[in-house]
Amino acid sequence: MPDPKNFPEELWGIEDPRITFVPELKKYAIVYTAYTRDGPGVALALTEDFHTFERFGVIMPPENKDAALLPIRINGTWALIHRPVSAPRAHMWMSYSPDLKHWGGHTLIMEARKGAWWDANKIGLSPPPIQTPQGWLVIYHGVKQSCAGCIYRLGLALFDLNKPELLLKRSNEWVFAPEEVYEQRGDVGYVVFPCGYTIGHDSDAINLYYGAADTSIGLATSSIHTMLEWLEQHST
Repeated sequence: MPDPKNFPEELWGIEDPRITFVPELKKYAIVYTAYTRDGPGVALALTEDFHTFERFGVIMPPENKDAALLPIRINGTWALIHRPVSAPRAHMWMSYSPDLKHWGGHTLIMEARKGAWWDANKIGLSPPPIQTPQGWLVIYHGVKQSCAGCIYRLGLALFDLNKPELLLKRSNEWVFAPEEVYEQRGDVGYVVFPCGYTIGHDSDAINLYYGAADTSIGLATSSIHTMLEWLEQHST
């Protein structure tokens, strides 16, 4: 729940949490959008039980969103993917912290493409990155603006395990798009927007939960192996 009394940056609400279990802390890191007076910012909270929370407040000021914490330290520091807005386009960045409070080393990791691409206007992280032997598998959303409005679709990218700001592969096509009626018609039409997933006991099967047209919640199933194979065949 928003707590604007103690955290005024949550005055206009909170949304889009990305939840990562952090083995070192034995806690879940929840990175979410806090709607401040000046727009969306990235906030962080830790929890063990989803009943009590240690709030860190805003860690990336407005306008910034679509963020998640990597579950392990990279060379001794925590790593955060996020999406600041730089009109008219928005790209994905990574920042580092020794203590989850002070952030620096801000690095551009993937740009929205130019021209008529499906992800030409803005991109952003969807659910948290998935650690695989090949690298960090990222499901990201791309937004294309047309005279009929925006279309949100999903693509895949792979980043280096030890240097996660290094992009290894990026899909040149979308892997998931709004096709069903409930994905095309709603409060905000033509949107598929996942923030979370569960992975099966086989460490491969994946359930992807996504917002459909900002009106309902959908479920799509796949496997990590299948997504990596698809990315290999459709990468730039």
